Amino acid sequence: MQITEEELAGLEAVLMVVDAPVSVEKLAETLERPVDHVDRMLHHLRAEYDGTLREGGRMHGFELRQAGGGWRIAARAGHETSVSRFVLQGQTARLSQAALETLAVIAYRQPVSRSRIAAIRGVNVDGVVRTLVTRKLIEERGEDEATGAVLFGTTAAFLEHLGLDSIEELPELSPLLPGVENLDQVLAEDL
Repeated sequence: MQITEEELAGLEAVLMVVDAPVSVEKLAETLERPVDHVDRMLHHLRAEYDGTLREGGRMHGFELRQAGGGWRIAARAGHETSVSRFVLQGQTARLSQAALETLAVIAYRQPVSRSRIAAIRGVNVDGVVRTLVTRKLIEERGEDEATGAVLFGTTAAFLEHLGLDSIEELPELSPLLPGVENLDQVLAEDL
């Protein structure tokens, strides 16, 4: 099936209004086209935006990015400073050290309860968890069958911020911690 300019324009229009990455399956359903055809369209647009589709093509300030389990248009890498300055207009959007540590525990141990996070970190994490939920970096993932405690995991927004397609792409922690061969064993011993 040949890709038409009208189809590409329709796909671009959808991608311009999404506020989170959209799966190729959802895009195919929306556009009423086969998944493999929409996948080819996405790669065509990506090449066009990168300036590699035609000789003398111009690279755009935006790119078609695959992250967080889907596709979306985003500012091209290298323009973060300008975009951040414009979007934030002097506001600070950084996470505290406590929030980063809590987020790391959740990312690597999910689904995980507040009490387990607190046991690993050694401090109360209620306020930090609320902040991470508010910022849509983590979400509730059901309840622990044994205790009834709420379990938390990371969101697609978390993956998107890190430029990952899935949680499996997180780096292994053991090589980053000298003298630690098995992180799961260390964490289990701490409890």
